[in-house]
Amino acid sequence: MSIITKSIAYSATTSFILLAFLSPRSRKARFYLNAFFYVGGLGVCSVWGVIVSILMSCIPGQRLNINKVVARSFYYLTGTLTGVRFKVEGEHHLDTRPAVLVGNHQTSIDILYLGRIFPNHASIMAKQELKYTPLLGQFMALSGAVFINRKDRKDSIKAFAKVGDDMKRKNLSLWVFPEGTRSNLPFPDLLPFKKGAFHLAVQAGVPIIPVVCENYNRIFDGKTRFESGTVRIKVLPPIPTDKLTSEDVTELTNKTREQMLDVLKEMDRERESQDLASPDADQAKRSRTALGGFAGLMSKIVGVGSGSAQKARLDAQVKGDSERLKKQGTSGEKAEDYGLVTEKDKAQSSAVQKESEEAEISKRASRNSGGSGSSVEETDEDGAVVVKRPPPSAI
Repeated sequence: MSIITKSIAYSATTSFILLAFLSPRSRKARFYLNAFFYVGGLGVCSVWGVIVSILMSCIPGQRLNINKVVARSFYYLTGTLTGVRFKVEGEHHLDTRPAVLVGNHQTSIDILYLGRIFPNHASIMAKQELKYTPLLGQFMALSGAVFINRKDRKDSIKAFAKVGDDMKRKNLSLWVFPEGTRSNLPFPDLLPFKKGAFHLAVQAGVPIIPVVCENYNRIFDGKTRFESGTVRIKVLPPIPTDKLTSEDVTELTNKTREQMLDVLKEMDRERESQDLASPDADQAKRSRTALGGFAGLMSKIVGVGSGSAQKARLDAQVKGDSERLKKQGTSGEKAEDYGLVTEKDKAQSSAVQKESEEAEISKRASRNSGGSGSSVEETDEDGAVVVKRPPPSAI
């Protein structure tokens, strides 16, 4: 048994060291290395969460802050190792309590953004199955998580009624992913929202606070990419529900989803605008070569390899070609700056040409008809007479 244990330990250590040294030069190595840190961070913080839950449950008034403590611990540990950071806008809206917090659910690493923004005096709503997950289930139960049996509607309704009373009595906020499952979309979009969170908010008379995390597929796609980077989060103003009834839940659900989707798409447009903007040479160089987290640390030790140098040469070549083709005195942002013709210009040119041809044909017909006593001539495109007929009056 000891031989097997030692063999596994040696293999794991060797693999880790190999991934660490390859990570600055290989995207695949960074993917596996950051995935190792993420899963390892979950394991460590699950154990830490059980310990914190037991200790903080013994302190009056602190049980409902367990989630924030463990969430921040996971974010600072795993976020530091992977190099993933979050920039939060509108964080002051999270001070509104009690409230139902609804956020978009992209991938399994959404726990990182929860770790960054999870507020005081808040808990989460989760499916019943998670209650029996080793360590995680015990931690969630101790931290006051609300488990819902999705298969039993009556059980869910009873749970909502109890949770609504607890939220008002304990001044408690509740976090919900209204999509119900991970979207895993490479573009900014949302799955249809389930109405449970909105029924709860209306029943309890507490506001809805939408939280939008921008699409981070460029950083993590779950298969080949797990990079460092900064992701934006927007906390939107609370949506009041105190004057709504159960008949308004569908409209409230749709309104909230549309608002979140608009913000999500706007964040993506802003990101694209930043990417298309031309930074100065020093900024461009830093953005090409900078790595974050543990991979960034290793890049200072072993370098980033020839791949980055080759990319820098290609970028310089593309920039040189762009400057050479661009007309002098132009910004280079429009097709005409490079002597190119857009589809719109083509259509306009074609319309003008067609009008000109029709006018020329009309002019020839008018000229050939002449007066009433002259003959009618038909000409070809070069103006040569091909048919000469007597005037209509002579027939």
